Amino acid sequence: MGVADLREKSIPELKKDLESLLKQRFKLRILKSSGELKQNHQVKQVRRNIARIMTLITEKQGGAK
Repeated sequence: MGVADLREKSIPELKKDLESLLKQRFKLRILKSSGELKQNHQVKQVRRNIARIMTLITEKQGGAK
């Protein structure tokens, strides 16, 4: 998920992606706490993707106030 690809999306599309990433992060946290998660790097990747999308939403809405 590159930033260039995300910049082309509209705010509703970004919010939809954000919602799915938040669900994915929750599932990964549950797997990690139960010891079933084998690919620990996924948690970090999802967290960073969430931050990217939240930053772009803020930019598109007119920035911080």
